[in-house]
Amino acid sequence: MKFKEPQEARAPMTKWRLYVFKKSNDNPEPIQIMHISKQSAYLFGRDTRVADIVVEHPSLSKQHCVLQYRALPDKKQGGQIRCKPYLMDLGSTNGTFINGQRLEEARYYELRKKDVITLGMSSREYVLLTG
Repeated sequence: MKFKEPQEARAPMTKWRLYVFKKSNDNPEPIQIMHISKQSAYLFGRDTRVADIVVEHPSLSKQHCVLQYRALPDKKQGGQIRCKPYLMDLGSTNGTFINGQRLEEARYYELRKKDVITLGMSSREYVLLTG
């Protein structure tokens, strides 16, 4: 396993979803909706033995990236602990992207509602929504 959950890992109280779209598809409807609030982390990759979200595109790594919920103090909320989603690239060959920006590997990036996640050269887009 390329990834070990941090001490601040928590399953979220908020109901988060990933809406999956195919870039090349003219249909504006998602091809899949994933409910991603039952556990504290979701591993994306081609390895069916360890990936929570299996993505079979050849440009993706076996363990590509992880969506991790972390309970940390929120400076904007006076230090109150809030559980938020973060994304981390696990050293993938072809990259992990948030809103078109490639992530540095092994670093957490906070995700926000309506962020678009793309992986490698896959035409799938994962749009993060809550509510």
